[in-house]
Amino acid sequence: MRSHLLNDTTADVYRRSTTEGVERVARRLAATRGPFSGVTPAALAPVVDAVDLDRPLGDVRAALDELEDVYLRDAVYFHHPRYLAHLNCPVVIPALVGEAVLSAVNSSLDTWDQSAGGTLIERRLIDWTTSRIGLGPLADGVFTSGGSQSNLQALLLAREEAGAVDTSRLRIFASECGHFSVQKSAKLLGLGPDAVVTIPVDGERRMRSVVLAAELAACRAEGLIPMAVVATAGTTDFGSIDPLPEIAALAAEYGAWTHVDAAYGCGLLASPTRRHLLDGIERADSVTVDYHKSFFQPVSSSAVLVRDGATLRHATYHADYLNPRRAVAERIPNQVDKSLQTTRRFDALKLWMTLRVMGADGIGGLFDEVCALAREGYELLAADSRYEVVTAPSLSTLVYRYIPTPSGAGVSPKDVDRANLHARKALFASGEAVVAGTKVDGRQYLKFTLLNPETTTADIAAVLDLIAGHAEQHLGENLVHA
Repeated sequence: MRSHLLNDTTADVYRRSTTEGVERVARRLAATRGPFSGVTPAALAPVVDAVDLDRPLGDVRAALDELEDVYLRDAVYFHHPRYLAHLNCPVVIPALVGEAVLSAVNSSLDTWDQSAGGTLIERRLIDWTTSRIGLGPLADGVFTSGGSQSNLQALLLAREEAGAVDTSRLRIFASECGHFSVQKSAKLLGLGPDAVVTIPVDGERRMRSVVLAAELAACRAEGLIPMAVVATAGTTDFGSIDPLPEIAALAAEYGAWTHVDAAYGCGLLASPTRRHLLDGIERADSVTVDYHKSFFQPVSSSAVLVRDGATLRHATYHADYLNPRRAVAERIPNQVDKSLQTTRRFDALKLWMTLRVMGADGIGGLFDEVCALAREGYELLAADSRYEVVTAPSLSTLVYRYIPTPSGAGVSPKDVDRANLHARKALFASGEAVVAGTKVDGRQYLKFTLLNPETTTADIAAVLDLIAGHAEQHLGENLVHA
């Protein structure tokens, strides 16, 4: 079994095995005709369950043959131009090269004596990102597993900065369109059930700062403590960007920590033309970025950034066997001192390789393309009598729904909801395209999240035709049955 360990004596085996794996994926990508096979859980589960994990195949090629049946054939492929569903981006090749390197070397980014150069590369990328944001000379941060962890750590710092108070008095203010991880973080941090105050949004799905001001004033009047205000730069459903300067000013007035969840909108940091949409983010106390959304990086690649690096001490614990206190005096850079994680992958290498090959303008240009595509998609939807669209896009997301033409008069709102839900499911089952769904004001809507520069307006138009066909068939069958 030692022949399977990666070392100097097995370098050739490693090369052959990984090359075979890459070849399999490359062939599958080249042959993919749709984003999904349409397989159902009922059909695939028995195939996976039939694998006897206690009887190894003993050969990489045989294992890859099996993997075709249990995974590769039926995976959802985000690179396909008609994958239009969630915040999953196609990935750039330099990042995949970085992924291959970091997986093989397997550095752990907790302490210097496990990572060395990896620590410095991560720190350099943190500095690069905080500079792009404009957080100032004291800024710092750390890579995380994703936006939810970044938001959790930011709110942990906010709670600790609020001081030793009765946590039941702490309040977090967030948009009703903000990410659910805000509520989840509040629970994990031991805050009360009423800790998160949701602020309504305007027609563009942006937090209403006038309401925020009123809620902050009410909080103070009731003897409660405004712990944090969470602004969103790119909401999950709409891609909307809250009024960051106004929110930052209000948070400062009431002594609240300002956190900007830019997990989605962080791609604007590299945009050659749209950076101004993030004006005001430089006033944040902390910022979440997900490079694996709008920097075209493989999962996972995220970070939490802070204006004052000293606040990261709230996540610091020292262990004699890992990061003893003397290491601080010796100026040994241990990233575990800043992180909620201990063992941590060298995910920063993927972004490093991407910047060194493509440059920031290259990444930002790709994000600009999908934002421009969303505007074109909006115009298609607005001109199509079969659909209604909620709002013009701020980034690259469109929320819309199929509505019956006048010939479908008499169809109830619930019928329309069911038709949209059915259309999404039928489209997914067909494997021809994948779209997302959500609810707006209690009604069922569909969603395009456009993150693939290879997607065209022709793709969008074709998918809209497919959706309308499924919805019309569903409504027609129901009317006949009725």
